[in-house]
This record gives sequence, structure tokens and C-alpha cells, in this order.
Amino acid sequence: MALDALILGLLDLKPMTGYDLKKTFDGTVAHFWSADQAQIYRTLSRLERDGLVDVRVIPQPGKPDRREHRLTDEGRASLAAWLRSPLPDDRPREPFLGRLFLVGRENDPELVRALLAERRAAALRLLATLESIPVVDGDLAARLRSATLRNGIREVKAELTWLDELEDVL
Repeated sequence: MALDALILGLLDLKPMTGYDLKKTFDGTVAHFWSADQAQIYRTLSRLERDGLVDVRVIPQPGKPDRREHRLTDEGRASLAAWLRSPLPDDRPREPFLGRLFLVGRENDPELVRALLAERRAAALRLLATLESIPVVDGDLAARLRSATLRNGIREVKAELTWLDELEDVL
């Protein structure tokens, strides 16, 4: 339901095509949620089927028609209900930590170093992406969106510090 709600929330900001939604998704919530283009389009289809979004077809000369999605009243109600619902007791799944937990069985320091280097490179790429997103002051909604971005940046920086410490003890 979280992906549904995030898509509804982004569409509440403004109507968007699936392509625009993916770009907005990557530029606003990528620090705490990921979704590929196929997931977004599948979710949009389901939200449309369930009556939570409407699609307006906008003809474009010489191009495919633009399919712009917008929230319905039912979509706004669904988003509001999700925002007021109790938080689930989520348990994170982290494939990297699973590998790190088990990689010692190989007794191969080079494999460990490669795993850590791969994770560091991914964290540095993510940090660069997050730091390129503008932090916006303004109304409460803008300040809260910026707060989630700052949280994402701090989490990546904390992971980089932890990777430094881990490499020091190896």
C-alpha cells in the first residue's frame, strides 16, 4: 500500500503522466523508496481500475497521446486514510547486510573488500543524487519533504562512516 499511497500523494501535488511521475519519484522520494517504471505503470493501472485516479488523454501532434493521471475524490480519501492509519511494524530487508553476515564463510578477504567497495560506490552515488535535490523551505508540506531528504542524506553519511569503521577493523 505504501507505493500506492506515495503515487497518490505525488499526484495530489499535480497531475502527471507515468513518465513524469517516475522523474518526480526519483527526484523527491528516492532516498526512502524506490520503484521502477514498470511498477509505477502497473500501480497507476490498478489505481485507475480502482477509481482512485482518472486519466485525461491529451493529443500531441506527431507524438503519442499524453496520458495524464489525476486524483479522484476517492483517491484523496484513500490517501487521507493511509496517512491516518497506524504505522506498520516494518522490518527492513537489506541484501547487503545478508551478504556481509555470511561472506566470512568464504574466508576470502578480497571478496569482503570487493563487497564493501561496491557498497561504498553505491552509497556515494546515492549521496551525490540526494545532495543534488534542492532543500526547499516554505509551508509545512515543503519543510517535511525537505526533512525526509535530510534524513536520507544523514543515513547515507552514517553508512559511509560505518563502512570506514568496518574497513579499519578488517
